[in-house]
Amino acid sequence: MTQAEHSAPERQAQAVAALAEAIRAAGASSGPAAEPADPDAPRTDAPRTDEQRAAALAAAAEVLAAGGAPADLAGPAVAALGETAAEQLREDPWAVLTLPGVRPEQADGFARGLLGPAAGPGDPRRAAALVPWVLEQAALRGHSAQEIGEVAAGLERLRLPDAAAALQEAVVDGRAMAFQEELPGHHGNDEEEPPTRTLLALERLALAEESLGESLVRLQSTLAPGTDAEPEAETETETTEAEEAGEAEEAEEGAAGIAPATPGPAAWEAAAAAAPSSSATALLRAVSGSALVVHTGGEASRAELAALLRAADGLGLRAWAGTWTDHGRTVLAGLLDGSPAAGRLATLAELLGAGGPGRAEDGTLALDLLVVPDAQLLDVELAATLLEALADGTRLVLSGDPNQLWSAGPGRFLADLTAAKACPVVASRTPDEGPIGELVSGISIGELQPVDAPDKEVVVLAVQDAGEAVHRAVQLLADSIPRALGIPAEQVVLITAGHGGGAGTRALNAAAKARLNPGPGAFGGFDPGDRVAWSPTPGTTLPGRVLDGGAAGLHLELSDGSRLTLSPAQTARLRHGWALTAHQAVGRRWPGAVVVVPGDAAAGLTRQWVYTAFGRAERHLSVVHPAGPALAQAVAERPAAPRTTRLRAILAEHTGQEG
Repeated sequence: MTQAEHSAPERQAQAVAALAEAIRAAGASSGPAAEPADPDAPRTDAPRTDEQRAAALAAAAEVLAAGGAPADLAGPAVAALGETAAEQLREDPWAVLTLPGVRPEQADGFARGLLGPAAGPGDPRRAAALVPWVLEQAALRGHSAQEIGEVAAGLERLRLPDAAAALQEAVVDGRAMAFQEELPGHHGNDEEEPPTRTLLALERLALAEESLGESLVRLQSTLAPGTDAEPEAETETETTEAEEAGEAEEAEEGAAGIAPATPGPAAWEAAAAAAPSSSATALLRAVSGSALVVHTGGEASRAELAALLRAADGLGLRAWAGTWTDHGRTVLAGLLDGSPAAGRLATLAELLGAGGPGRAEDGTLALDLLVVPDAQLLDVELAATLLEALADGTRLVLSGDPNQLWSAGPGRFLADLTAAKACPVVASRTPDEGPIGELVSGISIGELQPVDAPDKEVVVLAVQDAGEAVHRAVQLLADSIPRALGIPAEQVVLITAGHGGGAGTRALNAAAKARLNPGPGAFGGFDPGDRVAWSPTPGTTLPGRVLDGGAAGLHLELSDGSRLTLSPAQTARLRHGWALTAHQAVGRRWPGAVVVVPGDAAAGLTRQWVYTAFGRAERHLSVVHPAGPALAQAVAERPAAPRTTRLRAILAEHTGQEG
């Protein structure tokens, strides 16, 4: 059992004593209101044969139909609840809330269909299902925990008669975990009792943040500084071919992990002094003395990561980079052109799978230094998995752009780590060049100013409505940008705020398909040649194109060159990909980008969204938006939406600093 599994319940027990009073006090005030378990996740009670699965599906479909629910929920029900899904749903109709996309009002209707008048709003089974559902909805909005008052208010809006009792029961039976912590930012005197708040969290998120705190401290406390070897006296000796071969073999073994190098301060300082920029020098010096370093900067700062990887290779360290996307890996490989370090790049999925450095005997990754670009995109669960895979004494560099959108999953890992001042932070002084770089730099400080773009690097087009926005965006994609700038349409992306609405991805993709690849949608709505966006897991988007389709499924070629066949059921997570949301586009850049700001979405945009969307362009950016001040107001007045997390307080406790 890990320390996190011990410490989290201990904190929980301390909070439970005060929970009832806190809930009732919080519930008396009114306030504003991750997807459910992965349906593809294996279960220990999953059907073991095709016959068992068919029987489980039929039984689940029968129960769902009896309650008036769609029969196509049978598959997700069996995946989430196992082969006894039918029995579980019959005994507890509100268990249907664990299935993807099901909302409380739908679960209530299903319960009434099965139970009749006995299905009341105060049913204990309903309360037991609603508490984790409300916390899951908070996780979808990025919160890894939520204040009790907000959870209670959400339950009351769902007409739960006794929210306080439901919350207390949820904590007692382990469906939620309770924590008390000092209010962030409090600076009272030592004699005052600091104000506290009570937070509730799903167990998986609570343990992930506890694990993160412990892993970060473990890495820092187990780093063993190297020592510089004494210089040997120079002697004139002949080196035989056998000796040279032996030295080469030893170097290769060291790189593979058999005898890793431990460079000392002088070696690190020599590498830092030889770095190509002052920011790269600062990064190398920070890494030489600390197991954990945060590096921040824009797109140009990736050159500093390349300099670090080159230097680490020269120092004999097993240094790898784990990128968010295959595009990020390609960019870093280009910066490392000609260096052996270019062969030690992998996406995070590859790194944690079979495509990285391999594993040591204890199961940890066989490396001495890990560099993670785009670390602002790590949610707390993925970050915890990554750090648990690092051996004691591993150096970790987390590099990210703090102005970009945070992770799709819950938490704000990099921001919390930076705010906790738990490790050195190296801020790059290398600016992004050109008119686009100047534009996004201004956005980062809340200013949306015109920039000088003599070669049409930035073009702003005002439109009257969503219909005109779609027309102009597709015209830019299909004709204007390829003709005027020589950027092919397949290297241009449309970026918008959401999937729905008059200028969302659905409308833009429909118009782009009609213009660039018209067809009947012969294969589940797709045709050969369609640009697509495949989302194997929430928060992950892989661009590609359709090759063909048939009885076996839809055949895709993804942006990394790999090929994939999707079954008809899997195509539900496939979208056309000429247009993406900014969240789908993170971690990638295109030679050309057309950012569409729908008038009905402008009021909900943030500075973080605008910065991220505009920064997806490498050579050309077109902005299509309604005339008026809405876009400038978003940049000036609306920074990133806050998220409630526990990691900063956990790190402060570990380091003895104030939260």
